[in-house]
Amino acid sequence: MQTILLVDDEPNYLVVLSELLREEGFEVITAENGEKAFMVIEKSDLDLVITDMNMPGMDGLTLLKASKSYNNALPVIMITAFGEIEKAVNAMQAGAFNYLTKPFNNDELVVSIRKAIDHYSLVKENVRLRDEMQNRYGFDNIIGKNKQMQHLYTLIDKMAPTPSSVLVTGESGTGKELVARALHFNSPRREAPCISINCAALPESLLESELFGHEKGAFTGAIAMRKGRFEQADRGTLFLDEIGEMALPLQSKLLRVLQDHTFERIGGEKSITVDVRIVTATNKDLKKEVEKGLFREDLYYRLNVLHIHLPPLRERKDDIPMLAAHFIANLREKLNRSSLEISPDALRYLTSLSWEGNVRELENSIEQAAILCSGYCIEPEDLQTDTPVKSGTIDDITLELDSIIPAGVPLPEVLNTIEKKMLQRALNETNHIQAHAAERLGITKSLLQYKMKKYGIKKR
Repeated sequence: MQTILLVDDEPNYLVVLSELLREEGFEVITAENGEKAFMVIEKSDLDLVITDMNMPGMDGLTLLKASKSYNNALPVIMITAFGEIEKAVNAMQAGAFNYLTKPFNNDELVVSIRKAIDHYSLVKENVRLRDEMQNRYGFDNIIGKNKQMQHLYTLIDKMAPTPSSVLVTGESGTGKELVARALHFNSPRREAPCISINCAALPESLLESELFGHEKGAFTGAIAMRKGRFEQADRGTLFLDEIGEMALPLQSKLLRVLQDHTFERIGGEKSITVDVRIVTATNKDLKKEVEKGLFREDLYYRLNVLHIHLPPLRERKDDIPMLAAHFIANLREKLNRSSLEISPDALRYLTSLSWEGNVRELENSIEQAAILCSGYCIEPEDLQTDTPVKSGTIDDITLELDSIIPAGVPLPEVLNTIEKKMLQRALNETNHIQAHAAERLGITKSLLQYKMKKYGIKKR
């Protein structure tokens, strides 16, 4: 329920207007003078202030200015007497949302109230989203203490304040979009939008419309004018992910925007000028794409003014415990499980894998384990990954028995020796996590434990 502060020095007027607003579904707080009203503004979570202009002591205009100094976004509607147009103009110049002249129509008042409250709701939502985005995509959200990551932080710190184009390269799942957003939110453009689009997700015709917009009637289905991502990102940053997938004809149009900062919507003739910083990302080698004739060389050099390469997770495994702790902290809130933890054995297992899907795969695996684990601590057996485990069959092996097994050795001794060595190898490869060692051997965990006891293999 929205809360309105009603300020007037006439008690009867407060009673009548309060009743009207309550019937409209609003919560109403009243104050008979400006001083008391400002105390309410300081202490209450309000959605709107409606104040009379003429009051003894602190008048409406003074209250307006005090309110704006405290919370500039809080809307204020001024009530003025007939003939006080000059005061009303002064109030609008001081930041009033609107003014109404007595006597006014009740419907007119309600309409003005709803417009003011809707506007304030949008302002608050924008502030919340901006804070959330800065928290989510700020510099601190790129996790790692590895030397390569320390170098990455230095690069972002130096590149962020500049208007130059940045090409971010790296394998899928390494966090290229996080870097792009960190560049934006640590730049002078942080108050403007950061718009992203995946060039591989749309066919050429749709991607052109998404980037540059279209005029009404430009093609079948274009029932209205639509602004493209370049216009939406004006004064901000446009992040083009998977730039290596963009078709050559569209590359030419993108090159022109980078050179002239102008373009036309599809079906339009008017040139539109924008001020947009371009950050692109790819998991391809664009130099090789240029050699193959699949990517324009001149566009490559326009995009690759500054370059950031993200290392794969397998090259910075020492960051896995820190990343895991970050994901666990997020999952505690997301899953409402404040006691969620990950065991040391599970962490050791995570660091033993190659993580072909990089940080994204690690995050997904931890989230899946957090959901599926029976208690509040993730154990090795809870973790499932997409990283393939090398496997083979005995038929793949060519054995020269006479050269490796002396004649006369009893079969049980040979089988026991091989079995023991296979157990030891599986345990070593899985960092002595029995559930995963048993999986590699194709036996149950209980059978593995029995055989470990049989051969005197101790738990680590």
